Amino acid sequence: MAQNVEQVKKDAETRMAKSVETLKADLGKVRTGRAHPGLLEGIRVDYYGNKSPLSQVASVAVGDARTLSVTPWDKGMVPTIEKAIRESDLGLNPATAGGVIRVPLPALTEERRKELGKHVRAEGENAKIAIRNVRRDANTHLKDLLKKKLITEDDDKRAEEAIQKFTDRFIGEVDKLVAAKEQDITQI
Repeated sequence: MAQNVEQVKKDAETRMAKSVETLKADLGKVRTGRAHPGLLEGIRVDYYGNKSPLSQVASVAVGDARTLSVTPWDKGMVPTIEKAIRESDLGLNPATAGGVIRVPLPALTEERRKELGKHVRAEGENAKIAIRNVRRDANTHLKDLLKKKLITEDDDKRAEEAIQKFTDRFIGEVDKLVAAKEQDITQI
């Protein structure tokens, strides 16, 4: 009997945590003006007819604070990788020097910082919506258990309160992540 309530609560907490992890990964891809290999994570390269992640066809390293260097394992991939980076929506302009592709990161303009701030807030809002959807699903599941008389009204109330606490905690984490990323973006 209580097993079902515990399963619902555990499932809700797990799914909410996954929403926060997804947000962390998404925010990691947002450029802040400093070079880090995660910026190129979303880029896929045409590798013999298959779209492969850049990390599977080349090594990405930080040259200095504003430069990434991409070293393809297959030298014939240099033009393909360069094209994939240029055509990505990151606004980067790679330059090839021998077998190494240098990717300079332009300084962020004020307008671009505001755009990135909006994007970060939108990502945060999407994560909050996902967390609230998990709460709704869990509460619906609890109501079903109550209708089937598998749990008491007291069990239902206590479980809903626990799920609300999870919701509040994870939404607080989302707010912290978004605020930290915005702070990172606005630093010059």
